[in-house]
Amino acid sequence: QVRLVESGGGLVQPGGSLRLSCAASGNIFTIDDMGWYRQTPGKQRELVARNTRNGGTKYADSVKGRFTISRDNAKNTVDLQMNNLEHEDTAVYYCKMRVMSRTARWRDYWGQGTQVTVSS
Repeated sequence: QVRLVESGGGLVQPGGSLRLSCAASGNIFTIDDMGWYRQTPGKQRELVARNTRNGGTKYADSVKGRFTISRDNAKNTVDLQMNNLEHEDTAVYYCKMRVMSRTARWRDYWGQGTQVTVSS
């Protein structure tokens, strides 16, 4: 089993910054995709940013130039630096990782979610 633990959410004013972190632990051999998603009430969960082990990166158009995803393969962590936050960024943010276990099985895991609220 693999566990993802997120941290770093909170309340911030428009234009402010927050950094989210997600750490994986458990039965891990290697991790391919690491990403951040977000969800607001009544809407589907949407991709914010994702990063593959070979360095490929994808951002939602709405966050390009403001958010940066980074990963540490040695520590099995992924961070999301969020700058110039807007009201529309308010959501519950989830990290997701595609993990290969020590028994060579791939599976997607999600974190529990962390609330980000942008408000003046």
